Amino acid sequence: MRLLTALLLAFAVPAAAAFDPIEVETAQAKVRVSAVLDGLQIPWGIDFLPDGRALVTERPGSVRLADFAAGTSTVLAGAPAVAAKNQGGMLDVLVHPKYAENGWIYLCHSVSNDDDENTTRVARYKLRDGALVDEQVLFTAEPWLDTVHHFGCRLRIDGQGFLFVSVGDRQERKRAQELDSHAGKIMRLHDDGRVPTDNPFAGTEGARPEIWSYGHRNPQGMAFDAQGRLWAHEHGPRGGDEVNLVEPGRNYGWPVITFGREYWGPRIGEGTAKQGMQQPALQWTPSIAPSGMLFYSGEAFPAWRGQLFSGALVLTHLNRATVDGTKVAEAERLFTGRGLRIRDVEQDAKGLLYLLTDNGFVLRIEPAG
Repeated sequence: MRLLTALLLAFAVPAAAAFDPIEVETAQAKVRVSAVLDGLQIPWGIDFLPDGRALVTERPGSVRLADFAAGTSTVLAGAPAVAAKNQGGMLDVLVHPKYAENGWIYLCHSVSNDDDENTTRVARYKLRDGALVDEQVLFTAEPWLDTVHHFGCRLRIDGQGFLFVSVGDRQERKRAQELDSHAGKIMRLHDDGRVPTDNPFAGTEGARPEIWSYGHRNPQGMAFDAQGRLWAHEHGPRGGDEVNLVEPGRNYGWPVITFGREYWGPRIGEGTAKQGMQQPALQWTPSIAPSGMLFYSGEAFPAWRGQLFSGALVLTHLNRATVDGTKVAEAERLFTGRGLRIRDVEQDAKGLLYLLTDNGFVLRIEPAG
């Protein structure tokens, strides 16, 4: 069954045969885009080890260790079993910011139980002799549901060592407003999975203490800006994708308020605003289907520092936006018209950008010339 699912996923988004390097004149920089890895099966998340090698997840269930300088990658042993169903599978990967000290690697993935119900899980591992070892399961979202959509899941650790986990509404939208459910929420944990006592709903009867914010639909991008503030974007339905400044205890409205509509046309909820619910800093209608998020902080592209980059799945581009305080404004859509469903965006220690595409590429963006 797992092999059949993997084959179906690969068939749904066939790997392209080749990606010839291109040079593109963007509004602020001339860039060269080239493939550093290809032939992957729906690569979903990427992060870098201190030695420059990268960890790349593939949604059917693999974690690869890639050396882009050598042009090689190997599948790591010891990856957890995943529920590779529809939008589920092996999702995000995060290297602990203090990896050189503690050696922890975090994975987020979907899992199934004996009743064929699914949920989002986070665990951490050490990397040893080509294998992921010393597994510690840190978080399992409740409740388990028989749906196979909207798992989230992005991982971030802030400067204080807190782990943030995004979980989608699992396509049972009312759960995003219910504090006894992890669905449709962003969670805050200690990096070892313990629940911080100062979380906004810790000690609140009937509420999950891990919850940091709620009223989210399907957040597949999170990032910290230079001030240490957490931002997230999420998929709307037909329109109404959002970028939000995520603050503790805040309600981001889904499905009570949204700029999106049902896929067949009618409005959803009570409108686009309601007292006690946050307005998005930016909303996209029509939907771009955002996935992966990065505040650029590197040296390679000085003009881009502090700007917000997001992959776009449906409108197939890399989205660049400017941030002024709490205001976000789209500035540019890069690499349009090339059919690139961009799943994740990350930067390396040199400030070069890397994109994951659903058709199996890891693309690198560097200054032209």
